[in-house]
Amino acid sequence: MTPKVETQTDGLGITTVSFFHPAHNSLPSSLLTELADSITAAGQQENTKVIVLRSEGERTFCAGASFDELMAIQDEAQGLAFFSGFAKVINACRTCPKIIVGRVQGKAIGGGVGVAAATDYCFASSQAAVKLSELVVGIGPFVVGPAVERKIGPAAYAQLALDAAEFRPATWAKDRGLYAELFDTAAELDTAVQAFAEKLACYNPEALTALKQVFWEGTAHWDTLLVERAAISGRLVLSEFTRHAIQQFKSK
Repeated sequence: MTPKVETQTDGLGITTVSFFHPAHNSLPSSLLTELADSITAAGQQENTKVIVLRSEGERTFCAGASFDELMAIQDEAQGLAFFSGFAKVINACRTCPKIIVGRVQGKAIGGGVGVAAATDYCFASSQAAVKLSELVVGIGPFVVGPAVERKIGPAAYAQLALDAAEFRPATWAKDRGLYAELFDTAAELDTAVQAFAEKLACYNPEALTALKQVFWEGTAHWDTLLVERAAISGRLVLSEFTRHAIQQFKSK
């Protein structure tokens, strides 16, 4: 199947933004930019009352950034551009005036955890384990860190960031606030997402927008912070240590 980002709005004003990539929904820079732009555009549509953010497929919500692109980085400028991809998506979610409901049907890895954390209310399946795997390849979860830490707290974020080789189960993520509710089947998950989105679509849109601003108070500096964090990873990816770690990971 072809990588894609799609947007659809139903008669109730529920706009669904969905993404797909055949490599376990790992996202190259072009798709990350398209996803960020789609979220921004949906938020500006007058007929959109609430946004549902989801991916296609069954086993993985998002496996992070494209590993092929990571290995192709040759200088700091390319590194900054690469690691700014998820910064764009997180900031698009943050600045979007509409409430974003997340639907996480499978594993979330690296940047995928950041996307889930950037939604305002997130439903997940019981298979939606989480892992911040960046240290394994010699970098760190610098870009997604602010979003993840804001949602689950500094102690849980440190656990995820440092225990980089291990998945934490969906129940762990729910207990720490990343997920609001868990469901055993995709059908149950979809029913819950739809029902909640329909409720939100009936509320005063001005109240929802004001509430969203309250939720994200204190994050106005993220426009620059996440870019600064991307630059850190952009430098680290060029180090001899990281190059060697990437080669070891690739050979597995």
